[in-house]
Amino acid sequence: MSRTASPPAQDFVPFATAALDFHRALNIPAGPLVTTRAELDALHAHLVSLYGLFDAHATRTGQLVGIEGDHLCNTRTRIWQAAEHLHAAYHAAPRPDSGQVPDHETCRAGLPEGAPELTICQRHQRTAHLVRRRTTPADLHSPFTGLVRR
Repeated sequence: MSRTASPPAQDFVPFATAALDFHRALNIPAGPLVTTRAELDALHAHLVSLYGLFDAHATRTGQLVGIEGDHLCNTRTRIWQAAEHLHAAYHAAPRPDSGQVPDHETCRAGLPEGAPELTICQRHQRTAHLVRRRTTPADLHSPFTGLVRR
């Protein structure tokens, strides 16, 4: 196995970063004071994609360079925690049609508000299944990710 990665065919991460910066510059200053559910859903999808990217890097790198792999695993865990908070924020946001805020527990019922609104819950539950295989509950609730191998 090679200790260095071959260059990617096309590196799209800088384009994704630029797109997020462009989105923020165009939509946030003149946007509404409250973040919409659609925006929270899109941000959640972005974080879940980032989780997948860091999961792939952590799994592959951890086999070759343990210390770097540990840091990537910690990054992956923190991204999941951010996705958890976004998911909770989505459910705390008012519904666009009625302005009502749904129960926190309604997400566990599958699609309590009906499709396509709760695709966020389906995405979150699919990723949570992977998270449970990759991390321990202690990792997810630890306030410190400073694991350092020497």
